[in-house]
Amino acid sequence: MSDTFANLEELKAKAFADSDARKRLTYLFDEGSFTELDAYASVGGELTGVITAFGYVDGNPVYAFSQDISVKNGAMTEAQSRKISKVYDLAAKTGVPVVAVYDSFGADVSDGSKALSAYGELLAQASNLSGVVLQIAVVAGTCAGCAAMLAQTADITIMAEGASMFVAVNSDDESSAKKAAANGTAAVICADDKSAMETAAKLLSKLPQNNLSPAPMYEFAEPETVYAEDAESAAKAIADADSVIELFAEFGKASYTAFASVNGAAVGIAATNKTKDKLTADDCTKIAKFVRLCDSFSVPVITLVDTEGFESDEKTEAQGAVRAMSKLCHAYAEATTVKISVVTGNAYGPAFIALAGKGANADLSYALSSAIISALAPVTAVEFMEHDELKGAEDLSVKRAELAIRFEKTEASAANAAANGIIDGIAESSQLRKLIIDSLDILAGKRVSRLPKKHSNIQL
Repeated sequence: MSDTFANLEELKAKAFADSDARKRLTYLFDEGSFTELDAYASVGGELTGVITAFGYVDGNPVYAFSQDISVKNGAMTEAQSRKISKVYDLAAKTGVPVVAVYDSFGADVSDGSKALSAYGELLAQASNLSGVVLQIAVVAGTCAGCAAMLAQTADITIMAEGASMFVAVNSDDESSAKKAAANGTAAVICADDKSAMETAAKLLSKLPQNNLSPAPMYEFAEPETVYAEDAESAAKAIADADSVIELFAEFGKASYTAFASVNGAAVGIAATNKTKDKLTADDCTKIAKFVRLCDSFSVPVITLVDTEGFESDEKTEAQGAVRAMSKLCHAYAEATTVKISVVTGNAYGPAFIALAGKGANADLSYALSSAIISALAPVTAVEFMEHDELKGAEDLSVKRAELAIRFEKTEASAANAAANGIIDGIAESSQLRKLIIDSLDILAGKRVSRLPKKHSNIQL
């Protein structure tokens, strides 16, 4: 055996050490098995600080890289970037998803400008793959500097509770994940790195491999949850049992977004009544981002609408909330995936148009029989439409309430909306799951052609 080969074998033995980076990959892949790429790669007799591999998740191929903080603090070097770059290159050639596991304090200062250049190339590769193959980032430890930006190019970012992600200023580890969840940087927060990797695997099993492959189909059980007005109960009453995975739970708290399956097929569910609050700029951003993610991989979007509209006061207007509202409307209008909307409660004015408007924003739009659909809130509407009756009332507040109820039952009723062609049909809550299944089936062959252009100019 030559000295060179002996050294390689020694290096390989080091590479198969029981590191956290390796354990995390065993949590991801089926049966904890995977095939390592570039296992012998080294710099000056030292490992590269990253493990790259391919394997299977629920029987489907997946590429992954996992930074190893035990080697030079997982520092990004030119050698490490070459290994990661190969993963992105192979993913582009084969249309296979990428899971990126981050645990590094950033660039290797001894590598200088080479490390910075390496980050730039990786950012370009990840951005070019966006919308082509599914990318999931798992922040299992420290994710600092340019690595934080790289993690955010992923479609979904998952964080372990003790992990931290920052560009320049590090908060304490315990609060970093909470802050990332609150500001929408992280889509899911998990108790530890093991559950974070398992969540990544669960998401991979529910979504298409790439933008050209169909969503996976799998066995399912009928939902056990009875329909209720709150967003989570409504979603679970529509979706297959135990299939719902909520994203961005702590961001945009008036809204709800989740991946699930209906009748064995992947869907995205967006609902607007997680709380009874009006939609804020954060809610608009959250739903818009989710719709664009679903659209990238042709996952149908089911929207459950129950909101009195967008939060609007002097403060929100000054902060440019209308930009976020426009972004939400644009995301729905631009999406060519299947879009089904159901008004389950209130739907007033611009919110109805953005979330359930027929044609551009919904292929099929329905309402529950108790829904209220109006250009204005009923109390506001009667101020304009019933001014004469209000003027002569003895008790103005009582009369206003009476007229508002009458308005809800007539002009703003689901029946009136259906009669005027604003919605396609009316259903009871007990019929909702079957209605969704039938609608998904009939829209399965949807094809849309757009005007030729480089990209749309969405309000970011």
